[in-house]
Amino acid sequence: MSETIKVRRGIEADLPGVHALIVELAVYEKSPDEVTNTIEDMRRDGFGGRPIFEFFVAESAQEGIVGIALYYTAYSTWKGKMLFLEDIVVTERLRRQGLGRMLFNAVVQTAKEENYKRMKWQVLDWNEPAINFYRSIGANLDGEWINCNLSHEELQQF
Repeated sequence: MSETIKVRRGIEADLPGVHALIVELAVYEKSPDEVTNTIEDMRRDGFGGRPIFEFFVAESAQEGIVGIALYYTAYSTWKGKMLFLEDIVVTERLRRQGLGRMLFNAVVQTAKEENYKRMKWQVLDWNEPAINFYRSIGANLDGEWINCNLSHEELQQF
């Protein structure tokens, strides 16, 4: 990698760049119309009275924010405090150059320092580069659990 990239904790001023990468991820995953989260939502949810997520950014002096790792605390009834890594996103031009690993390492370090009992995340079954990375670090790719969701509309109708 020819340019210098630094990973640091995200701050409120980073949200426009973070949101742009979230939209880029949605395009990559062939779901550009699915992003309904706004910068204002993220400002409230990450920096309001009860912050519910944190993030790291990979920052280039030339381009600004080129990667993110967004995570939050969840709770396991069996294990206790658990870190859930929601997404790692690296701008397409810089993928496969080690930025994802740098961001992942920052999150793992946080989980260790803050004594989380488990770290979890998901990966799409067609995302072979990510799957290969997770296998290479010895992660447990669990095929036993089925993901369940209720959309906003389904919640309202429930």
